[in-house]
Amino acid sequence: MTSDNRAAVRKVLIITLLLNIFVMVLKAVVGNLTGSLSLLADALHSVTDSANNILGLIASRFSSPKPDRDHPYGHLKFEAVGALGISAFLGIACFEILQGAVERIINGGKEVKISPPQVWILLIVLGVNIFVAFYERAVGQRVKSPILIADAKHTMSDIWVTISVIGGLIGVWLGVQWLDLVLAFPVALLVFWSGWTVLKENLPWLVDEMAIAPEVIHDIALSVPGVVNCHDIASRGVLGRQVFIEMHLIVDAPDVERAHRITEEVERRLEERFNPVRILIHVEPPTYQSNQITF
Repeated sequence: MTSDNRAAVRKVLIITLLLNIFVMVLKAVVGNLTGSLSLLADALHSVTDSANNILGLIASRFSSPKPDRDHPYGHLKFEAVGALGISAFLGIACFEILQGAVERIINGGKEVKISPPQVWILLIVLGVNIFVAFYERAVGQRVKSPILIADAKHTMSDIWVTISVIGGLIGVWLGVQWLDLVLAFPVALLVFWSGWTVLKENLPWLVDEMAIAPEVIHDIALSVPGVVNCHDIASRGVLGRQVFIEMHLIVDAPDVERAHRITEEVERRLEERFNPVRILIHVEPPTYQSNQITF
């Protein structure tokens, strides 16, 4: 049975939401004071962080792994939907950053100015981002939450973005004005790559991509005494979170009780290997023959 990790997920999301709002305000204030395009773009990126936390809280509220009458397979896909929402927000942020950079190239803009205290504020922001990324990733891996792991990847991109922005502003401080504008483009690419990674990792869960190679399930089933063959094997879900397996099992059994014991042993071995997993097996007599392992 899949454990319900929503309480732990909500606690982390609330903590990171407060920290992300703090970071967003600092970036926006310093960005407006300095006139830095790359820093304002980074502040926009932080707006998506806060929105992602809120989206994650909403998704977590509805993502119970326990089945009910209307959702007999549980509600875990709500977390994957939330992760895709994060990906969408990142795409919007990427577009906004690129649009701002192109407009400054065409229309020009005010001179960027930075002071040592403002650089120190950005270093505090960087420290908060590092804490959030590692905290979310650690808890996400422990409770196997895709929404936390996705948001940790997003925050990790924030770290590199903030490092780039700080480097650019130090360059501006030393007199290299164009560095701030140039850095806006790699910032946008980092944001896009983060969103693409989140999308790539969660889409298979939503489209019911194969979770386990049918040959692996076939070999485990045939290792049980009394199993003649198995066919029409299908699996979906995500290993480590929840997997669903179904198959047709041909057994050499004189009665239903013996066939049931063989089937239970197949289920036990599959659960031992792939837990948490839900298994549906259709039992067939030894006279039935099929070499079609999967669909």
